[in-house]
Amino acid sequence: MRNADIRRLDRAILATTKKLEAVRRGEWWPLNGSERRAMARALAGGAYKVARGRSAGRADERMDATGNAAEMRLNAELTALHAERQRLTTEAARDKAAKKSSGWW
Repeated sequence: MRNADIRRLDRAILATTKKLEAVRRGEWWPLNGSERRAMARALAGGAYKVARGRSAGRADERMDATGNAAEMRLNAELTALHAERQRLTTEAARDKAAKKSSGWW
């Protein structure tokens, strides 16, 4: 069971790493619903301002801030996954050492 848990965490770490790289490239697919809505609002507001002949600087800043928030969220998730994997690995090693030391000789 322990190895299955560690493999599951490895897959989650790999998926989160891919999501983080995609967010850094500016892709939207790893964003959650509220982040996508914020990006769409900023994009629409910026397009409206540009169509009116004004600067879209604030909309660009909002999009950057939303992207940075998503990056921070994914970094925190990745850190938590790594910590959980380390905990499981340590626990499995402790169990294995206890099992070896409780031998009959």
